[in-house]
Amino acid sequence: MPQAKVNGIEINYRETGEGFPIVFIHGYTGNSRNWALTAPALAERFRVISVDLRGHGQSAKPMSEDDYALETMASDVYELLKNLDVNESALVGHSMGGMVSQLLILEHPEVVRALILVDTAGEVPKGLLYDERRKQRQKLVEIAEKEGMEAVFEEQLKVTAIPEALQANPEYIDVWRQQFLMTSREAYIACAAGMSSRRSLLDDLASITVPTLIICGEHDEPFLEPSRDLQKAIPGSELMIIPGAGHGPQMETPGEFNKALIAFLLPVTETAAV
Repeated sequence: MPQAKVNGIEINYRETGEGFPIVFIHGYTGNSRNWALTAPALAERFRVISVDLRGHGQSAKPMSEDDYALETMASDVYELLKNLDVNESALVGHSMGGMVSQLLILEHPEVVRALILVDTAGEVPKGLLYDERRKQRQKLVEIAEKEGMEAVFEEQLKVTAIPEALQANPEYIDVWRQQFLMTSREAYIACAAGMSSRRSLLDDLASITVPTLIICGEHDEPFLEPSRDLQKAIPGSELMIIPGAGHGPQMETPGEFNKALIAFLLPVTETAAV
């Protein structure tokens, strides 16, 4: 798999297809393989670039927790686009990757022609549902500090509601385990802290002028209201709730997810210069 040196470290990425560049940014403990059910469908029409954020997948894993600020990850993606001679792109960011995407477009709006935010938020979500999620994550961080990532995954299995669509796939847990364990302990701990303490971007997002689609799974209750807040914050943006999906519609309901992306991207990219 190709790698590029950006900001002093090696960043791994996958690339397929030709046409206008679509850049996929995965979420917390994910990697570029999270888009395996989406990339082939979009590669029939677009140049698809899927990134492994630092500390995740096959990208470099700095040992200092100070190296995992969300702003640094946004800079990594921007520098990667420059390295690949991508002057303009559509960003698709899931969960933490959606937070990275927001920071990237606010800092470098000239490289973003369209924006898709998936099951993410413009600020730290509020409410009992997210409070419970945060408590669970803090417990997992403590396990990571004391016992390592394998123990974290075993505990994660106990507290994660796996969608029925994925329960039917016996290979899902093994694939999830493999991808999860490619996240470094330092990234796991630092990214959790960064997501919980980040400042609100909702006021800043009013400056976004490109076509924007916000997607959230019907059953991703902690992120339904934050998705509505994003739609209110970004002028002219659209909100789509995908039936039957939870926090990962690209894996849980890929057919509906891919259809939504293609329908949104075709008209907003056909006149754009690569």
